[in-house]
Amino acid sequence: MLPKSFLARPLAHRAHHDKAHGRVENSLTAIKSAITHGYGIEIDVQLASDGVPMVFHDYDLRRLTIEQGPLAQRSSAQLAMIPLMGDSTTIPTLAQVLELVAGRVPVLIELKDQDGGLGPNTGPMGKAVVQVLEAYKGPVAVMSFNPHAMAEMARLLPDVPRGLTTGSFNPADWPTIAQPTLERLSLIPDYDHVGASFISHYHKELNQPRVAELNTQGAAILCWTIRSAEDAATARQYADNITFEGYDA
Repeated sequence: MLPKSFLARPLAHRAHHDKAHGRVENSLTAIKSAITHGYGIEIDVQLASDGVPMVFHDYDLRRLTIEQGPLAQRSSAQLAMIPLMGDSTTIPTLAQVLELVAGRVPVLIELKDQDGGLGPNTGPMGKAVVQVLEAYKGPVAVMSFNPHAMAEMARLLPDVPRGLTTGSFNPADWPTIAQPTLERLSLIPDYDHVGASFISHYHKELNQPRVAELNTQGAAILCWTIRSAEDAATARQYADNITFEGYDA
């Protein structure tokens, strides 16, 4: 089950980032700010070319650094030397983030899709993340849009709570994914099979019948991504907690 600490305080989306104040998303600076404010932390994980889990959202480096090209084509040592634009730090590893957090606030880790089609080719991501998490003692949970990734985590590290990142999977937002896959995932059919204990659902679609059904079954309902107090109030009519950015929740 998802620990109650994940429901006690809002979860800072990609940590407590604010570029205007020198805190870029998923950076150690944003992690420190979330800890200071007592927020839970949501982060994203991609794999470096040497298999080290890096805390970074995008597949490409260009949006957040002066470099270009796939993150997966750089080693963890190379990535550690790349400054984040608007921040005083570089791209951190998952191990660095967890060492900094040290159990003080809950950490929700989203495993980014490695298949390219939300399919079964999840690669070495699961094993790499497990190697880091096995020694960690603080409250932590994992989730993914790709249910295959969570099925693998269920096999590799069953004691860590698992969830699915969900929504209507509008084809306009997923142009590279096959229509049948999107239609299937929108129904959240894999929740029981992967042993999930929560979902993180798109906040504008929390009134869907499937969300209510899962809630009735005991699922914790989180949501993404809230950007105002007004949206938070609306979301909390359905959700147990919010993931937020752009304001202090």
